[in-house]
Amino acid sequence: MLRIARKVHRMSGALLFVFFFIVATTGLILGWKKNTGGLILAKTHAGKSNDPKNWLPIDVLRQKAIEHAKQHVSADFDPKIDRIDVRPDKGMVKFVFVEGYWGVQIDATTGELLLMESRWADLTENIHDGSVIDYLLGTDGQFKLFYTSVMGVSLLLFTVTGFWLWYGPKDFKKSRGTSA
Repeated sequence: MLRIARKVHRMSGALLFVFFFIVATTGLILGWKKNTGGLILAKTHAGKSNDPKNWLPIDVLRQKAIEHAKQHVSADFDPKIDRIDVRPDKGMVKFVFVEGYWGVQIDATTGELLLMESRWADLTENIHDGSVIDYLLGTDGQFKLFYTSVMGVSLLLFTVTGFWLWYGPKDFKKSRGTSA
């Protein structure tokens, strides 16, 4: 049993080394993203009012976000929005675009640009979970599902075989009546 565990552990480790390295590195970066001084995750800025009665309609804010993106990135910027993040306590609305991991923080009251950002945390997360490959291939999550399944099963397998490689010799010595 110990020989089988060692062989499975060694082979899967060798085959998946690069992927484990990527998952570990990006996981570490994601864990630290809020503590990087805006390097990986931009600071959330505050607008003039946190009372939604004073805010512009969401469609007006969306249009202003697109204008700001075209002005700061390029005139032919693709305005397709991935998600809208409303921060009532900050009086700010964040528009995240599909193209190039760009984000725009807009004052919900005035539509004024608070921040134009490269969303490095989103890119890192997409590398971490494999969805960056789906994005590049234009697929609908199939690679991410495959990748996370392989990595999850591999991590479980590594845990079980690693435990057995640690515990097995102790159990073997104990069953033979020798001291550990």
